[in-house]
Amino acid sequence: QVQLVESGGDLVQPGGSLRLTCQASGFTFSSYYMYWLRQAPGKGLEWVSYINTGGGAGYYADSVKGRFTVSRDNDKNTLYLQMNSLTSEDTAIYYCAKAVRPNYHSRVNYDYWGQGTQVTVSS
Repeated sequence: QVQLVESGGDLVQPGGSLRLTCQASGFTFSSYYMYWLRQAPGKGLEWVSYINTGGGAGYYADSVKGRFTVSRDNDKNTLYLQMNSLTSEDTAIYYCAKAVRPNYHSRVNYDYWGQGTQVTVSS
């Protein structure tokens, strides 16, 4: 039974930081690329970041490049997203997702999702 459980979302002021965590189970975590996705109010689903199987290469959407850092600990089956210099545009529900294929950004590439964690950036 594949499970992905996100945590770490919170209310934070502009310029603040948060670290999101995704705890995975039920599959061979180290064999799959993993994604962070988000959906902001009134907007569609957006990929934020993804990471290769070994954790040595992270990739970022232009909107978060330079501010967010993705990482993983395969020994703990855990995915992380460090978010710095947050703005109101980062307000969204954040999801982690297991990728079917590497480097393919589409809803059909995410066969399992977590329940999401809410990030709200407001003064």
